[in-house]
Amino acid sequence: MVNNQIIGDRDTRPSPLSPEDLAAIRDDLREQRLFREDQLRQIAAVPARTDAPVQRRSAAQTEVRVKLAASARMVLADVEAALDRIVEGRYGRCHLCRRAIDRDRLMIVPQARYCARCQQVREAGR
Repeated sequence: MVNNQIIGDRDTRPSPLSPEDLAAIRDDLREQRLFREDQLRQIAAVPARTDAPVQRRSAAQTEVRVKLAASARMVLADVEAALDRIVEGRYGRCHLCRRAIDRDRLMIVPQARYCARCQQVREAGR
């Protein structure tokens, strides 16, 4: 017998976060926040073009910058929300089912709000 478990039987309970895991996740989130804030500053610092031929090309570039900025703001909001959840002691719980989010998922996507199952349900409903 291996740990009172039949070989091949998989434990499906989420792995708990250790204090070290939480510290690493907090550091990662802070790093992501700095990156997104810098990204938004760089996008905002790009000057607008005024000459006609360049302006047409610039319209497409502006559209790309607007979409990049929107995406960066969205990720930044998710990162900030995750940092808030850590401070409030609510980090690592699914917003839908309230179960613990798997440790491996949080290590890969530290701003995750949903467990893998609820995330799949949300995406299927789109």
